[in-house]
Amino acid sequence: MTPVDDTRVLLGHQHRVLELLAGGAARGEVLEAVTRSLEELIPGSRCSVLVLDAVAGTLHHGAAPSLPAEYSAAIDGMAIGHDAGSCGTAAYTGEAVIAEDVAVDRRWTRYRDLALPHGLRSCWSSPIRLGRADAQQDAVLGTFAVYHEAGHRPDERERRLVARFTDLAALALEHDRLYGALAQSEERFRRAFEDNAVGMALTDLDGRFLKVNPALARMLGRGAADLLVADLSAVVRREDRAGARLLLRSLAGRGGPVFGAAAPGPLEVTLVRADGSTIVAALSASVVGAGARRHLSLNVVDVTARRAAQRDRIARREAELAARVAEDASRAKSELLSMLSHELRTPLQAIIGFSELLGTLDLPPERRGAALGHIDSAARHVLDLVGDVLDLARLEARALPLSPAPVDPGVLVAEVTELLAPLAAERGITVSVPDEACGAVLCDERRLRQVLINLVTNGIRHNHRYGWVEVTAHEDDEDVVLAVRDGGPGIAPALMDRLFVPFDQLGADAGGSGLGLALVRGLVEAMSGTVGVTSTPGEGTTVTVRLPAAVDAVATRAGVRSGGG
Repeated sequence: MTPVDDTRVLLGHQHRVLELLAGGAARGEVLEAVTRSLEELIPGSRCSVLVLDAVAGTLHHGAAPSLPAEYSAAIDGMAIGHDAGSCGTAAYTGEAVIAEDVAVDRRWTRYRDLALPHGLRSCWSSPIRLGRADAQQDAVLGTFAVYHEAGHRPDERERRLVARFTDLAALALEHDRLYGALAQSEERFRRAFEDNAVGMALTDLDGRFLKVNPALARMLGRGAADLLVADLSAVVRREDRAGARLLLRSLAGRGGPVFGAAAPGPLEVTLVRADGSTIVAALSASVVGAGARRHLSLNVVDVTARRAAQRDRIARREAELAARVAEDASRAKSELLSMLSHELRTPLQAIIGFSELLGTLDLPPERRGAALGHIDSAARHVLDLVGDVLDLARLEARALPLSPAPVDPGVLVAEVTELLAPLAAERGITVSVPDEACGAVLCDERRLRQVLINLVTNGIRHNHRYGWVEVTAHEDDEDVVLAVRDGGPGIAPALMDRLFVPFDQLGADAGGSGLGLALVRGLVEAMSGTVGVTSTPGEGTTVTVRLPAAVDAVATRAGVRSGGG
């Protein structure tokens, strides 16, 4: 053929190969068309294409329409190397290999017994290359071989033709590599989409369904065809539609390539099924694609059972907590009644005993007066105890009446220490009140007196004989601080948490009902104050009461109130 004829036939074959590629023909069909085209242009030739597995370093059958099937099968999977025939060596070195006579070519030592029985006497193999931007040099995709039955050396025309058809083979292999990988990726996505147990959908940026998987259709009790003419708002409960729209708009507003750009986290929505029933679902979304081809990928997980189980756990926990609270309250009530009955029994027995004594015996005036004194003391103890219990109950109910007014703490401290002087003298306790000026305190005078009586009484009772108690008052910012210090034995750290528990006497034997500190804290907090206790075993205890000062700016503040609220 003339060069003009070669060109015309070559263009026809090239057009045919490109049509096959455009039509999505299989790789083998395209490569067979390439090899047959060259065989037509070079009479007496037999052509083949081997494809390189770059990872394994082996060559595999691509197309060999005119070669014996036994020979093609024998060399399929051959390892490339410097002595692997023409094809294996060309793939290994990246250079064309011409074996004019297979019988004597040293590169064919291991393969000539496979080729010669089939009349394959010469083999010219060229590496199939295609340049890639990510490679240091043109990558070898495979080899294009031309066999003859007799010794042969290619002329310039054959070299030119083989170069053109090698390029076509390279185009076919690269097309297969790229579109084959794409097809595999699409197939994996399709299987993952269709077979996923999680509901999935592709929508446009407005939430209109473009594709839904069977899991989502089952979840919603609707056919896929019904969903494809609807949008997300059609299956979301009315109350949740605003949140769903906000989620879609936040994603749709992102510009540029945003493949995989996702929302901050799943949105929990209620979906309405075809029969009107509802399910709770966790909805997450991400943007796929770029520019005008952006879509939303939705994942929908049914969390109805999970939320129901969570509600059940919370309900059980609340029920258990309520049961424990009720049990603790019942036990506390029983303990309160037990302690209260114990505290009342002793003075009531004294009242009854001395009353019987006065009724049955004619006592001398001095003994009669002593008996009446015991009855009066026991009755006052009962009255004080009942009063303390009632005050505690009112504090708990936030119903204790208070009358806040400016009070001079120095005057009140002097009254209390004078009132308790006999008790202090009885135990040899020295009660001191430093002469310090202090502004007025905003409080209920009667209740603050009650607080100080309890604190100073405790300091006297729980003290060493001939010990000391000091009562001070000073201003601190917008507060007045009252402190009662004693040099007694102190309180063990393990007992500090029990100080304000009603009727808990901390194992002391100095008398008292155990209500004093509980009542002190309740009264002080009802007057918008605080109580603090510090104690060091062997050194003494300090109780500090902080109350608002009675200045104009403070007297009107909302913290002062009636009751414990």
